[in-house]
Parts: sequence; structure tokens; C-alpha cells
Amino acid sequence: MSIVFRYLTRQTMISMLAVSGVLLLVFMSGRFIKYLAEAAAGELAGDVLFQIMAYRFPGFLELILPLGFFIGILLAYGRMYLESEMTVLFACGMSDRQVLGKTLLASIPVMLTVGAMSLYVSPWGMKQVEAIFNEQRKATEFEMLAPGRFQDLASGGRVTYTEGLSDDKRVLEGVFIAEYGREGLTIITAESGSQLIDQETGSRFLILEEGGRFEGLPGQLEYQITGFDAYGLKVQSGGGRDKELEEGVSTLDLMASNDPEDRALLHWRFTLPLIVPIVTLLAVRLSRVNPRQGRFFHLLPAMLVYITYLGLLIVARDALASGKVPEWIGMLWVHAIFLALGLWLQFGPAWLYKRRLLREGRARA
Repeated sequence: MSIVFRYLTRQTMISMLAVSGVLLLVFMSGRFIKYLAEAAAGELAGDVLFQIMAYRFPGFLELILPLGFFIGILLAYGRMYLESEMTVLFACGMSDRQVLGKTLLASIPVMLTVGAMSLYVSPWGMKQVEAIFNEQRKATEFEMLAPGRFQDLASGGRVTYTEGLSDDKRVLEGVFIAEYGREGLTIITAESGSQLIDQETGSRFLILEEGGRFEGLPGQLEYQITGFDAYGLKVQSGGGRDKELEEGVSTLDLMASNDPEDRALLHWRFTLPLIVPIVTLLAVRLSRVNPRQGRFFHLLPAMLVYITYLGLLIVARDALASGKVPEWIGMLWVHAIFLALGLWLQFGPAWLYKRRLLREGRARA
């Protein structure tokens, strides 16, 4: 039996890792593109993108692992049914309950991993993301510049371009700045620029050298042109205040909070690991296929069940956050529904069959 357990576990885990890898690639690519667009717009520095994605990785993993394990069971066991491997196991004395028990045993490491991610690792990672976002909000325009790119920066609606930028982001080469205000359009060009910090006030200035300033109204020929050897331009710091991400609150702080939204988030974190054994119970039964139906025939109804399960959990979280559902009920009613469904799919048909045989035996008697 230990050989069978290792074989079933290996087949399931290989399928789970393959599915989870694809899902991680899809979800993380979409999120990375979003952050990349923010970096292109000057809202984020390009050198923090991979840090943000690394810190967000546990948050993706806690959501994808249950789905990956669910689909992994469907694919692995579905293939074994089609290739008659399950038939051989049953013929050798393996029962449905033993297959279910060994699969549930294999789901324990997945459940513990999801629980660790949900309760501890993911909130810590989101706290680091929160710190990075707050640091970016307070950054100056100078620190948000990227060479070879037009950037629409916040202060005064400026569009800034620089051909080159030193590693410490203190010296610029080939500077172009366009600013449109009530008095018209102002364009400033300079061969180079450097940052100057006033030690008394802490104000920051961009000192441009060897350039010109052009002022006028678009569509008219009258422009005021001024050449300069040195020109000072105040650089504003990002005045954004620190913002706290809800996902970055630690589990211990959520336990001590009485806010309904915090309590709903706490229930959600405990819910994610509970999904694993329940979807395991569902997947073992839903993986049974007829060789004539095809390998992927059972995936559609199984995915509809999983989507309904996850959708009801989200509805339950919103209801708990709004106070429509008592906290002692929380999201347990959703788990109870699908646990009952899984038990019925697993044991219901056999129970009905035994009752029918019992009724037929009594009728003959």
C-alpha cells in the first residue's frame, strides 16, 4: 500500500506543480504588466518592480495552490481511469475509501503550505509592498526619472525627458522639460542638469546648465526665448501620505481588532487552507471518467463546482464584512454545503444502491 500511496501522490503532485506553474505565470504576468505600466507613467521606479513581484509571490501562491491541487487530482486520476490503472488498483483490493484516504493524506502538506502563506508569509510580503509603495509616493521627480523616456510627472503637469542619468540619479544629460500652464507652454532644454539640496530648508532644485527656455502660446509665433548658462528649477517631493494595505495587516492584529472588515479578512485567511481538503473530497469523485467520454470531459463540471465554491466564499466574506452574517457563522456555511456535496458524491450512490438492494430483498421475501 505504501507503494500505491507514493505513486498516487507523485502523479497528483506532478500535475499540481505543472498546473500551478502555468497559473502563476499567467497571474503574475498580468500583475507585472500593470506595475510596468505604472513605472512607464512615472508612478513607480523601474528598479522596484521585481522586489514587488517577489513580495507578492506568496499572495498568488495561497490562491493558486488549492486550484492547482484540485485540477492536478482531476488530471492525474482522470488519466488513470482512462488507462485502466484505477481498474487494476480496484481489482487488487484497493477500495474507493482507501483512494480517498491516501489523497487526503497527500493534501496535508498542501493545506499546511497554504495556511502558512495565508496566515503569516503573505501578510508579511504585503507589508513590504506597502512600504515600497509609500516610499515611491514620497519620492521626488528626480528619483522617478528614467533615461530615454518621456515621463508625465505630477508636479505642475511637467513632461520630462533625459538622454542619460547617472547611477546615483543626481546628474542628467540632454534634458527636455515641457510644462503647460495658464500662461501657455514653457519648454526648457539643457545640455546637463544636477540636483541641489538647500541645507537650510531641505528644498530640492534641479540646476540646468547650457540651455534655453521657450515660453508662448501653442499655435502662435510669438515666443519668448531665453538662453542661460545655469537655471534653477524646484523639484517637488511626492507629498503622498502613508497608506496601509488591508492585506498587509498581520493575523495577530486582525485577531485583536473588532472592525467587521478586519474580522472578515481574518475568516478569509483561515478559509483558504480549509478549501484544500474539501476540494480534494470533491476532486476524487469528479475525476471518475468513462473512457468513451474523453480525458477532459469531466473538467468543465468540476471547474463550475470550484468557481461556485470560490464565488460563494467571496459573497460570504462581503456579507460578514457588512455585518449581514453573524461572526460565529462566518464562512462555515459555504464549507458545510460543499463538504456535504463531496460526501454525497463519494458515498451517496453506494448508500442508495444498498437501500435499493435491501428494498428488493424485502419485496422478494
